[in-house]
Amino acid sequence: MNTTPETTPGFLQKLKLGRQYAKTFPLEKCLMPIFPEHRVITVSRFAIRYMSAVAVFTLTWQIALGGQLGPAVATGLFACSLPLQGLWWLGKRSVTPLPSALLTWFYEIREKFNQAGIAIRPVKATPTYQALAELLKRAFKQLDRSFIDGI
Repeated sequence: MNTTPETTPGFLQKLKLGRQYAKTFPLEKCLMPIFPEHRVITVSRFAIRYMSAVAVFTLTWQIALGGQLGPAVATGLFACSLPLQGLWWLGKRSVTPLPSALLTWFYEIREKFNQAGIAIRPVKATPTYQALAELLKRAFKQLDRSFIDGI
């Protein structure tokens, strides 16, 4: 009998999962009204690219104008935390089990793969958003766009 509690990923692991999820999730316009991932991924990529420069600029600008060090550092830390917030949200979302409506759609897409004669790995556990992202990415490459009608 296994008595060890189910472990949840730590903060750094969620950041890694978020980065992987951002790479996997298809950024298709037809998915934008359904999933917030497109916006979060876009903003996170922007924040990763530019927020460290914004933090340094803000810090030096506030200090150069005679501002207090405390608020300047707080503003810089906040700017640097924005990419981490996006990646953390994506990491948390990636391990979240699918709700029933998306779960039904997940299995409908898998059935379309079977009907098309394309081999697909069996589902081993409760499907998560990461599994859906992988399935959608593959579906956009290998299936016609009729699978989108299911949602």
